[in-house]
Amino acid sequence: MSDRRRFSQGVQGRVGQRQSMPLFNLAWKSKYFWDGRARSLREQALMPIQDHVEMDESLDNIVQKLKADAHYPQRFQAAFGSGSISAETIGLALESFLLVQTSHDSKFDRSLLGEETLSAEEQRGMELFFTEYDPRREQFGADCFHCHGGAHFTSFGFANNGLDNDPKDPGRFRVTQSMTDMGTFAIPSLRNVQLTAPYMHDGRFQTLEAVVQHYTSGVKRPEALDPNLAKHPNGGVPLSGADQRALVAFLCTLTDPKFASESSNEVVAAQNLAR
Repeated sequence: MSDRRRFSQGVQGRVGQRQSMPLFNLAWKSKYFWDGRARSLREQALMPIQDHVEMDESLDNIVQKLKADAHYPQRFQAAFGSGSISAETIGLALESFLLVQTSHDSKFDRSLLGEETLSAEEQRGMELFFTEYDPRREQFGADCFHCHGGAHFTSFGFANNGLDNDPKDPGRFRVTQSMTDMGTFAIPSLRNVQLTAPYMHDGRFQTLEAVVQHYTSGVKRPEALDPNLAKHPNGGVPLSGADQRALVAFLCTLTDPKFASESSNEVVAAQNLAR
């Protein structure tokens, strides 16, 4: 489902600085990479080719290599009605492939259709996930839905989630130059999150349990901390051990069997240099 290494490895063993992102349901996004620097999926697909750390190639060289190949001109002819190979058609081909990587058939989805039933622990985790934490109103949820709500389990926005008081990686700030974006990163979908370890932009957490622990007791308070986290007591949302386990159990119901298969692992991981 994704690259299990903390940082993606490019040509000549060069190592990047961010964890690779899974590539499904991208048709619904409008900004790509952890910092949102690409404005379209087609633009995103071409960037790893040219990145010094990843493929370290030029689009002109790639075009010439494909033209010289015994098979690709025919394939481009079949796909586009023309044997013309260009950066534009390469980007379109990659974009078209990525657009069909969709995920919508998890246990959670089937439970909504009445085809499966969540266990008591999974049901408890779902309640926590979608419930506010507001003791004044006697609500003691986990507050996850603010950033990870909706059918895609993401707001498609950017947030600082309190990993560091002084972020080494400025995240989206590098794109916008706005201090409100210092240390903010794309909010990933939680679909298939069971399959996408390690977690966070820098892959610092190896397990879902560690991620949940961060949000219950490890949240730092940088100036750009997301308001939905800043409103909580120092450290995060205080969940009991049983509730933390229930939350992890629910997150595991978001796994799509299609992406858990070995063949899909190879396809998606091969395309997964999306730092």
